[in-house]
Amino acid sequence: MIIDQNINEELVKNKENQMSNQRILLVEDDVNFGDVLKSYLEMYDYEVTLATDGEMGYEKFEKDRYDLCIFDVMMPKKDGFTLGKEIRQKDGEVPIIFLTAKTLKEDVLEGFKSGADDYITKPFNSEELLYRVQAVLKRSGKGNTADEDIKEFLIGRYHFNYPLRILSFKGETQVEKDKLSPKEAHLLRLFCLYKNDVLPRSIALTKIWGEDNYFTARSMDVFVTKLRKYLSKDSNLEIVNIHGNGFRLIDRSNGDVD
Repeated sequence: MIIDQNINEELVKNKENQMSNQRILLVEDDVNFGDVLKSYLEMYDYEVTLATDGEMGYEKFEKDRYDLCIFDVMMPKKDGFTLGKEIRQKDGEVPIIFLTAKTLKEDVLEGFKSGADDYITKPFNSEELLYRVQAVLKRSGKGNTADEDIKEFLIGRYHFNYPLRILSFKGETQVEKDKLSPKEAHLLRLFCLYKNDVLPRSIALTKIWGEDNYFTARSMDVFVTKLRKYLSKDSNLEIVNIHGNGFRLIDRSNGDVD
């Protein structure tokens, strides 16, 4: 396959379309914790409005349109379950995620009776929340599917055709091609979508291996090693381990990466 400028221009367009711009109403009475969650979600291009009690949350919902609501359960003035029921009466489609320290079966059932699309118990990993947000938005039809349409990628001197699972390296005199396995191709695609950003390990494991545990994590490490070998022909590319978080595919081709 010929690598040309048209592909690069298409990738730029896809990257622009990939931005989420979805609006989230976050209602959390712990101001510090709420600020942390708000900042984390904004890193992934969500527009987040933070309210610190149930009444304030309902007022903000009435004034604006939101693609997703995230409610803490134990809050002053109006608890999350009550808020969820009121929101559900006003809007039967907006997805709702509850955050709570309650783990009893009765509490979980109460959450779903209150209109929950998902229920996360504290403490939780921020990456888990991000994955749940993405999954709920996708199920509701509100998720951004632009990244699902990206089939070809340019990374350094490589061209990656995801459907064909072919990784091509443009050498000085010829193009060298490798045929990737399905898991190798899936993982490389995630790295390309997160290029120069951190790919959370939990997201990759859940999407590709179906679960996040010790054994799947070790399997992922093996596949990361394989991808490093494939990409070793270009010194501008590097997959680095971000301790306690995940991996980062760094592309220094343009010279603008720290």
